[in-house]
Amino acid sequence: MPDIHPTSALLYSSAALDRAGHRRTDAAWIAAARARPDALFVPYWRGRLLIGATPSPHAILTARPRDDEGEASFLGLIDHRPVFAVDLSADDAPLDALASPEGEFLDLRGLTATLPATQAGLLATAKALLYWQSRTKFCSLCGAPCRLARAGHTMLCTACATEHFPRTDPAVIMLIARGDRVLLGQSHKFPVDRNFFSTLAGFVEPGESLEDAVRRETLEEVGVTVGDVSYIGSQPWPFPASLMLGYRAEALTETITLDPEEMRAAAWFTRSDLAHRKEAGFNLPPRDSIARRLIEEWMAE
Repeated sequence: MPDIHPTSALLYSSAALDRAGHRRTDAAWIAAARARPDALFVPYWRGRLLIGATPSPHAILTARPRDDEGEASFLGLIDHRPVFAVDLSADDAPLDALASPEGEFLDLRGLTATLPATQAGLLATAKALLYWQSRTKFCSLCGAPCRLARAGHTMLCTACATEHFPRTDPAVIMLIARGDRVLLGQSHKFPVDRNFFSTLAGFVEPGESLEDAVRRETLEEVGVTVGDVSYIGSQPWPFPASLMLGYRAEALTETITLDPEEMRAAAWFTRSDLAHRKEAGFNLPPRDSIARRLIEEWMAE
């Protein structure tokens, strides 16, 4: 069944892609699809994607690799056209590895305000898959080399035949509210010069429900106890390999006790505080993030 969903307002969530997973084990179909003159390609080079600058930033998807026999990972179908991701990281001059070199390899995060949403989602899919492949060159059980299988969606050990599957790290990201205020924090990971306050977030631990992760992370980072937790939405976050699960939660306490190893600052904000943030000298997280969406939706209520 086509893996196509309505366009999401969250960047990286709208690939408009039929993943066609049932085709991944059909080697003959994959080879024929790759040879099609209308096949699309997502060239990847050391964490960067191929981007054209004019008339506005856009993904270049028609640059076919010169090596038609090299490895390529099948991403799916867009408008019935097959799409493959190609890792050119071994080449010091990756443009030379393309039959029609054009554009420039750029970091995806720097293009969030300009790329079409469906292209951003496709590039995020390619980046996440190829990053995982690059980190799974050897079997974690026996140490032998792995090779691509299932059109790039499995890494197969060449010695013990263990199958390794793509890894995605689930992380909760939560807007904590109490009355007419929300709790935002500033992690030590945030650039000091940008001085932005964002929703709290953290990775889910083994054996933990998502709701419990929201409560634990909030208590650990800022010392606030959380009651009701409501799921809002999710966003792929290939920086490098996470899935952000967005929540709204109700605080039961107000006193902030920072974890100094995790947090630089945290505070309660009203809608007026956030609307006048420039005058107060602080910023909100980037617009490509689910954190920004959670905050803006609360401000608009």
